[in-house]
Amino acid sequence: MTALRQVAPDMDPAALPRDADIRDALELDSLDFLTYVQTLSESGGCRIEEDDYPAFATIAGGADFLAAHARA
Repeated sequence: MTALRQVAPDMDPAALPRDADIRDALELDSLDFLTYVQTLSESGGCRIEEDDYPAFATIAGGADFLAAHARA
């Protein structure tokens, strides 16, 4: 949620379902979404390629991606 708070500081994490499209729910533009994914890439310890961006459309998808690609 920290990465989302950087691009949507007024968001209510409890109000965002894990399967909601975060771009629609938080009204993120392309630059905000890119900032969100880059922040996750840096803090998650794995490189996120542009082809992987669709996985980050939801909280659940992003969490699953990071769990599957985390450095051991």
